[in-house]
Amino acid sequence: MAGDESEDWRALNRANWDERVAHHLAAPSYELDSLRTGQGRLEPIEEAELGPVAGQRLLHLQCHFGRDSLTLAQRGATVVGLDFSGEAVAAARRLAAELGLEQRARFVQSDLYAAREAISEPASFDRVFVTWGTICWLPDIAEWARIVAWFLKPGGRFYFAEGHPAALVLDDLKRQADGMPGLTYPYFSRQPLALDDPSDYANPEARLANSRTHEWLHPLASVVTALLDAGLRLDWLHEHAAVPWRMFGAMVRGQDGLWRWPGEALLPLAYSLQATKP
Repeated sequence: MAGDESEDWRALNRANWDERVAHHLAAPSYELDSLRTGQGRLEPIEEAELGPVAGQRLLHLQCHFGRDSLTLAQRGATVVGLDFSGEAVAAARRLAAELGLEQRARFVQSDLYAAREAISEPASFDRVFVTWGTICWLPDIAEWARIVAWFLKPGGRFYFAEGHPAALVLDDLKRQADGMPGLTYPYFSRQPLALDDPSDYANPEARLANSRTHEWLHPLASVVTALLDAGLRLDWLHEHAAVPWRMFGAMVRGQDGLWRWPGEALLPLAYSLQATKP
């Protein structure tokens, strides 16, 4: 359903994510034991695609509480993480101090669209890294792409992984008789989706008080075109039949930890891409 544009969508979304932080720090899907032993892992899709980062300067946009940022820092990258949630950034800084990574990982609180002012370092990063559940919180995908390009050095690379918009039109709220999700959201809509959902994808026991959010669907072509218009060159684009979280109740988890459709893959669940700044 379309949102009320008079509402402060930033404040609603920030309150929702501030509240999620404590739940995620305790959630098994965000386990921190491997990170604490120096063996932090990214999700299998990133592990297969990202490649070495040692010696590189890396910007992690929408970094949440920094688990992946710190994993990359453990691998030898110097990382700047940015997130709009004050609770998330505070948790990331505490975790960096606990792990002795304060010299390799710095965390900045800022709205994504104010990133240029918050981190005044144009064309200074070897990599920009953005993954999972990020752009659905952003109304202007063209400006997002321009921000990514602004931070990259010439020859720098952008890595992006996200839930596939073809699957994000579905929702368990319209579950069918066979348990599969039903069609809920129009693929080509540009209107904000005003949602009220107290559940949390990482902690099924959680009930969020700040349950109202505004989100946006971005078709695959819109994302790719935005990056091209921002001056980046697309190196590759992959679609995946698996995703790191249980997107729908009917999904089953494989031995690799990724979630898939039961039986035959009906639709892609995720995509990833790499783009380079010439």
